[in-house]
Amino acid sequence: MSDNANTGNPAPLGLLAFGMTTVMLNFHNAGFYPLDSMILSMGLIFGGIAQMIAGTQEWKKGNTFAATAFTSYGAFWITLVAFLLMPKTSLGVPGPGKDFAFPAFLLMWGLVSLVLFIGTFKLSRALQFVFGTLVILFILLAVGDATGNETITHIAGWEGLVCGFSAIYTGLAQVINEVYGRTVCPLGPMAK
Repeated sequence: MSDNANTGNPAPLGLLAFGMTTVMLNFHNAGFYPLDSMILSMGLIFGGIAQMIAGTQEWKKGNTFAATAFTSYGAFWITLVAFLLMPKTSLGVPGPGKDFAFPAFLLMWGLVSLVLFIGTFKLSRALQFVFGTLVILFILLAVGDATGNETITHIAGWEGLVCGFSAIYTGLAQVINEVYGRTVCPLGPMAK
């Protein structure tokens, strides 16, 4: 068994993978550019695979919260890419219909995010912000998709940019603080 004290912190990788992929997708949701291979590639490889790796490493360190979050959201990104690509293959698998299927998918992820948000109350203000804005993002996306209201989806896109950039800040702040051995970029740790 390895000594967990001698391993690096996988959380910055997971936060960057989540944050950067969220930003790229929400540039699309905000209406800046169409859904394309750049977003799908980012979602599959960085959002999906890199977060799964970070989640596995957090599990090895005994961090149940981070292992659950990174592995779950890694699976979310892989699932989302599969949702979008499978109907375009020769497998004959239809995409989500115009019914409640995709909004229900988004609402389920909003529920998971809400429970994880409650867990951040014992972690840091930075993570509270990331997960709080993520809950709002999933709700807005679900409502926008369920109603077909493009304005709500654009608002969700802008809110998703805030969420994604906050995750990028949180990940990079952990790196900088560790490199300098002190708090350079505040994260607002909570009292244990």
